[in-house]
Amino acid sequence: MWRSRLAWSYLFAVALVWALGELVGERTVPTLLLAYAPPLVWLLPAPLVLAWTLCRRRGRGVALVGTLLAVGGAGLLHARPQESGSLRVVTWNVAHGMLGTADQVAGALRAANPDIILLQEANFVPRGFGEALSNGLPGYTPLPGQKVLTFSRLPVLENRELPLPGSGRTVLETGVRWRGQTLRMVNVHLDPVFVSSVLERNWDDVRYSDWLRVGQVVWLCQLVSRLPDPVLIGGDLNTPPRGRLYRQIQGCVGQDAHNLAGRGPGWTFPGLFLRIDHLLARGLTPTRTQVLPDSGSDHRPLLVEYR
Repeated sequence: MWRSRLAWSYLFAVALVWALGELVGERTVPTLLLAYAPPLVWLLPAPLVLAWTLCRRRGRGVALVGTLLAVGGAGLLHARPQESGSLRVVTWNVAHGMLGTADQVAGALRAANPDIILLQEANFVPRGFGEALSNGLPGYTPLPGQKVLTFSRLPVLENRELPLPGSGRTVLETGVRWRGQTLRMVNVHLDPVFVSSVLERNWDDVRYSDWLRVGQVVWLCQLVSRLPDPVLIGGDLNTPPRGRLYRQIQGCVGQDAHNLAGRGPGWTFPGLFLRIDHLLARGLTPTRTQVLPDSGSDHRPLLVEYR
């Protein structure tokens, strides 16, 4: 059994990393960092381990199991049935308009043909960007908040702007008329964990950012719990699909659309191979989830169809 220690060590390491990131998550700083680490990191040793076991002619099965576990943990094997839906929703962090033009962003959104658009980092830096974006989306009603922006081509019934605790951002809660009923949407951009502070060994900043996010998730769940179905929440949640906060958000809102109707890893932040932008709903069933091509941001648009 132990004749190939490298293969067994790799399998145990991948299983341990997955378990700590998934089950312990943000409870400690080390497991918090594991939860936010790009999942492809755990695939990097796989070619070496497989090559070693092939040369030694033992431990190949163990190495293969470890590799498959790493591949599955990275979401590369994820595949769910897909079909068209009658409601199309896009969420997208547009990076303050700094990485693309308003025409690029508007063109990408028109091509996606959504009924609802949820934008984050919508405090645009280039002068006239917001006006040009609105002009490029005829037929949509713009609903601006602080650093968030919602567009709807469905009739708007109500709209509230709420301060996000501990943040300079606001949250937009919007009611629209869809198929004879009121659909309530929440456009939110949660604060990130200051993982970069690890490089400076500033553990206080890491802990503070995690504490702040815990409070924001509690507040968000309280908000959503008061809303009748159907309700949809979307945005840049700065939360990879693992850890206790991710489970808490799903518990109070509903299943992540990608889990039910997505294919592949669904990386919305390709620079770090992470999926941190999400759409979740209660009273709606996702039928198709797509991460759209890069169109002028460090994030990629997420399109979900519902019925």
